[in-house]
This record gives sequence, C-alpha cells and structure tokens, in this order.
Amino acid sequence: MATACGDTDAPVGVPSNSEPNDQPLKKSTVAFDGPHQAGISTPTQASLNMIGFNLREGVEAKGIRNLMRLWTEDAREMAAGRNPLGSLEPEMLEWPANLTFTVGFGERVFDIAAPEKKPSWLHPIPDMQHDQLREEWGQTDLVLQICADDPVMCAWAMRHMVRASVDYVDIGWVQQGFANAYGAIPKGQTPRNLFGQIDGTVNPYSEEEYAEQVFADDGSTSMVIRRIEMDLDDWEKLDRVSREESVGRTLDDGAPLSGGDEFTPADFEKIDDFGLRVIDPNSHMARAAAPADHPEQKFKRRPYNYYLPPEAGLIFVAFQKDPDIQFTPVQQRLDEIDRLNEWTTAIGSAVYWIAPGTDPESADRAYWGQSVLS
Repeated sequence: MATACGDTDAPVGVPSNSEPNDQPLKKSTVAFDGPHQAGISTPTQASLNMIGFNLREGVEAKGIRNLMRLWTEDAREMAAGRNPLGSLEPEMLEWPANLTFTVGFGERVFDIAAPEKKPSWLHPIPDMQHDQLREEWGQTDLVLQICADDPVMCAWAMRHMVRASVDYVDIGWVQQGFANAYGAIPKGQTPRNLFGQIDGTVNPYSEEEYAEQVFADDGSTSMVIRRIEMDLDDWEKLDRVSREESVGRTLDDGAPLSGGDEFTPADFEKIDDFGLRVIDPNSHMARAAAPADHPEQKFKRRPYNYYLPPEAGLIFVAFQKDPDIQFTPVQQRLDEIDRLNEWTTAIGSAVYWIAPGTDPESADRAYWGQSVLS
C-alpha cells in the first residue's frame, strides 16, 4: 500500500523516512575504563546533559567516596550497554549510542576531602569586563557530563545517575545542549554553532597533542564551562561578508580568509589589494590564536549549542592541563578586543578538576577520583 508520499510497505507507526532494520547505534559503545575519562577526546556526540551538583549538608569525605564508587559502577555498566544494579529498565540499554560519562570536582570537594591535593589552578576564572555572569549558572561542587548520540539514552542515563545520588547531592543546574545528529555530517567533520560557523577547528587531534595540551601525567585534566549567550537577532542582520570578517573564516567551509581549507594555517600578515590585512586583527580567529611567544595557549574545545527561546547560545566546554596558563590568557585577550563580543556574552562560568580514567583492577583508580579521595 502506497502512502501519500509514495513510499510503500511502511510498517504501521514507523515514519516513512525511517529504516527500522538499520540500527547503527544499537551496539555503538565508547570504552569506559582507560587512562583518561571518556567524553574528552571522544568525537562530539549529538546530545549533552551537563549537570552541576552541590554536596548535601553533612556529606563529608566518606560520603563523596561512596558516591563516586556508586556512580562509577553504574556508569561503567551503562556505557557498555548493560543494566546497572537497581534498574528495572534493561530495555533502555539496548542502544547505548556512544554513551559517555565524565566527572569533575569543584574546589569544595578538595576542601572537604583533600585540601593538600587541590590544584593551584582550581579557582574561578577571573572577571571579564564583558561577562554578565548569573548565579544560576555558576560554580558547583561536582559536575557530571553525560553525552550520547541518542537524546533518549542521554536523558535516561541522567535520570538514573540523579536518582542514585539523592542521598549525597542536590542539583545546582542542568545545561542541555545539542550538536549534529549521528550520520548528519561525515565522521570527523567539525560541527557548527548557531551562528552558522564551523566551531572547534583548532583542537588537538593526535595523542601527542593531547599529551601536550590536555592530559596531566596522572591522566587528569581540567574542565572549564562557559555558558555563552548569542544575540542571534542582531547577528542575523549582518550580511555574509560581515559575518566572515568578524570571525576571520569563511562560513561555507571554515577556511581562513587568507585562503586554503578549514585546517590551513591562517596567514595573519596577508595583505589585500587595498593594503589591508585579509584577516582583521580584531577578528575572533586572530584574537584567539596562540601568539608565537606563547604556543602553550591552546586547549581542547568541545562546545554544544543550546536554544531555549528567546535565549540561544553555546555551552562552551574546554579541557586543558592548566586553565591559568592555557585558557584564561586567551579569554582575557578576547575580552580586551574581539569583534564577536558585540553578539556574545558569557552568562555562566565554572571550573573543575577532571579525575583520571578508571581501572577496576587498580589499587588507586578503581573509581572516579580515588587517587584524591582515598
């Protein structure tokens, strides 16, 4: 029987553009255990649930350890497509869809459990003149990043982890974001933000680059979360040329305005026929680039879009060894001058220590943060 769109033999209740026998995400998993947590170098999944938690009154080091053991065990099972202890919904794990979990500690966890081990960089990002930070998107004691290529899986995993933690923490905030759906763009292609820009080109890709920029010797790293509000109404009044000049890249393929493709190094000295620099020195690309005398000012960008009308923006997630050396100098340079400042405003900010990866057979990495909490 043909449908109005001309499709035939479509099962009742199945959209005409679906392929019910094609389930590429059913067996798609990301390894949970390893030297580093998943969700950092993992290719960006389609859905993000970032949850900030605050410790409940009276929860001390022992309670934090108990929570980390519980969360680690449950996350390990779910990431592998197995039903965690206490769950009565094993059907929900039939399609893990590249589910990942990433846990981070705020300052207060160290103050309670291990003040002598607190990293020197674990403190708020310094105030910026263009910031309009809201308390509702501020620092929390813990953060849990859950990502998956299926929004149902991502939501169910969040619900399970929240339910499992009620004796220890309260939710401070939830930031939900999205990227391109699985299969919408070729694997490895850089996703776009709501300005239409390719976002995340300048990133580490090799193990050597991750070792240099992101991971400490013990496998830990830092996470900075900046909630960036984007003024789409005014941005959309610009023509394409003005948008590209503000960013320093073409909109169609993300290539520098100096030429080449997305990954061609920019030529910031190239001059046009009028004697002007092809890439505006105040463009976002030019201001964000690591100066020749400070090559260490690089980090991993893993942003997600959000759209909650009338607000739209970016959940900008950055991973680096030391935010004081790598992240903050770049932000201060952008805060001083960046043509994109006219359409972007930071409304949230938080910093976390991201524990090393886990090994169930290890004496000090069996659960998240054991090296700090034990």
